[in-house]
Amino acid sequence: MPSARAQSEATRGLEKLKSLAGIWHGTGPDGSTLAVSYEIASGGTALMETRVPSNEPEMITLFHLDGDALALTHYCSAGNQPRMQAEPTPHSADEMNFAFVDVSNLTTPSAGHMRALRMVFQDDDHLTQVWTWREGGQDVEATFHLERDK
Repeated sequence: MPSARAQSEATRGLEKLKSLAGIWHGTGPDGSTLAVSYEIASGGTALMETRVPSNEPEMITLFHLDGDALALTHYCSAGNQPRMQAEPTPHSADEMNFAFVDVSNLTTPSAGHMRALRMVFQDDDHLTQVWTWREGGQDVEATFHLERDK
């Protein structure tokens, strides 16, 4: 049975994520541009992020509750689907860290896949995402700076 504290922390996290609803634009680590939209979905039980980088196919990430945890599934243009779970971050309500749980449709154990996501909320209109990609046992971070369209 989920604890009330864990459930409320996960619920607060999902509500914080839902505040992102709208259209965003930003830049990636190489200066490339991307468009990102956030849409509240499934009767308010999920948030769907659609990211459209200028140099690769679109990707979808669904954020949702999983019992007493806040979780995500990332539908990657690499063709696999990593799942992650939010870690408690008691020091800051302005940061969320998602850690790897598992991945479906991975062609080999060393094939590339997303491994972690850190989200830093600077204010209501500015968000930084740091995605960690693992391939061949090596991790590479990619930082994206997003701004809400007005």
